[in-house]
Amino acid sequence: MIRPLSIAATVAAIALTACGAKKDVVTTPTQHPVRVVLDRPANADHVGFYMAQATGEFAKVGLDVKLIAPTDPSQPLELLASGDADLAISYQPELLIARDQGAAIIAVGAIAQRPLTSLMSVNDKAVDPRKLEGATVGTSGLPYQDGFLDQILSAAGVDTSSIKRLDVGFELERAMLSGRVDATLGAFWNIEGTALRANKKRPRIMPVDRAGIPPYDELVLAARNDTVSRNGAMIRRLIGALGRATKAASAEPAAAAAALREAAPTLDKRDATATVAATLGVLFPSARKPFGWQDPSQWQIFADWMKRNELLATAVDSAQAFTNEFLPGEGLGSTTNP
Repeated sequence: MIRPLSIAATVAAIALTACGAKKDVVTTPTQHPVRVVLDRPANADHVGFYMAQATGEFAKVGLDVKLIAPTDPSQPLELLASGDADLAISYQPELLIARDQGAAIIAVGAIAQRPLTSLMSVNDKAVDPRKLEGATVGTSGLPYQDGFLDQILSAAGVDTSSIKRLDVGFELERAMLSGRVDATLGAFWNIEGTALRANKKRPRIMPVDRAGIPPYDELVLAARNDTVSRNGAMIRRLIGALGRATKAASAEPAAAAAALREAAPTLDKRDATATVAATLGVLFPSARKPFGWQDPSQWQIFADWMKRNELLATAVDSAQAFTNEFLPGEGLGSTTNP
């Protein structure tokens, strides 16, 4: 007795008869949209993200990544907390303060592995904290920057009430060049500092970790706790693609600068080249650890320092504030791995 063909077999038989051979249908995998809000307008700190877009690394892992430039420094974590972004680049101290205030967010990887924030001036004006008494100092308006400034000045014996503070948002470089401020705390040595040097503006630069602030990860990739619980696989794919693209940028800095300028056409080619060169070294951990590594002891030491100096209201178990689970090769044996 001949058994009737199943529907699937019948369809396959018809296809083979009609075409003479089986033909596989190859389709492009569905691209999962991911909104990532940057900490600032596009600059060399984000070169890995733009390189990943230019080389198709995000697309290869099924991610359609939209990079959102914030309009003010407080926006990244606000957009993340509200659900208007899936991930955000922020600062380790800013993330700790947000968590201290009840935000259900966590750092899932380090983007910049050391402090970039600096005391800075132009035209050879002083940045030695002992010489800033009575000065006008600009910041981005982020609370931790005022806290840093207070600690640095107090340690130098300066009366903090003598300092006039000016919130200049993202316009730190312009505020210095225009003379609105004597110095800033918030400009990055690898971005504003490098650009000012390239343009012969005689900057003086003191990174905050040379002024008494403990080492920390300047830039971290933050996610909501619910995203980590429900969509950890997306985070893992994104960080893996970002790591590969950042390594490609390190191998081809000219291509990396071109990818950055594609995203920020008003950025001068010389500035893009110089700032990318200054930045690439801080995007990788110094130890033999995976891309994005966050050092547990460093996180705890820094969190304890913030608590001692009243930048946090409550003591922190830093293991609750960050995770390395989604980095290449990490967390794969964990029962919580998505």
